[in-house]
Amino acid sequence: MNKPTSICPSSGVSDWLLLLSPGDTAFVVLRKQKLLFLHWYHHITVLLYSWYSYKDMVAGGGWFMTMNYCVHALMYSYYAARAAGLRVPRPLAVLITSAQIGQMFMGLTVSGLVYRWMQTGDCPSHLDNITWASLMYLSYLLLFSNFFYHTYLRRQDAIANAKTCKAE
Repeated sequence: MNKPTSICPSSGVSDWLLLLSPGDTAFVVLRKQKLLFLHWYHHITVLLYSWYSYKDMVAGGGWFMTMNYCVHALMYSYYAARAAGLRVPRPLAVLITSAQIGQMFMGLTVSGLVYRWMQTGDCPSHLDNITWASLMYLSYLLLFSNFFYHTYLRRQDAIANAKTCKAE
């Protein structure tokens, strides 16, 4: 399998990514809402990984940044609408969390491809960087999936159970 040129060119993280990444934290704090562990963990580890990876200009960074920007564009729009007092349909929140979960699957996939192509000398990276990226994306996948379950699926089960109890 030939390597796509979009994954393997080495790329550094933009300096301004390090400033924009925690931007949604400002929305949450300004609205005086509680910050979840997932939120803190995600932003702290993204900043640490970005600083760590910048020195090596490893492959895959362009994909990681592009996925992050796309998901954050949706998320910032959602937060801005909510902050403006607009009622945002629940399916949009489900879509955003689903996109985040998809981003984590794709991050693991890109990391796997970089590892595979690094073995043949076609992709500039380091095993330690791929390991950290994979652990980071796997932990995000588990945390975002847990958030999705507890926020959208478990809540619906509780509502359905309450309606069943009332009907009886």
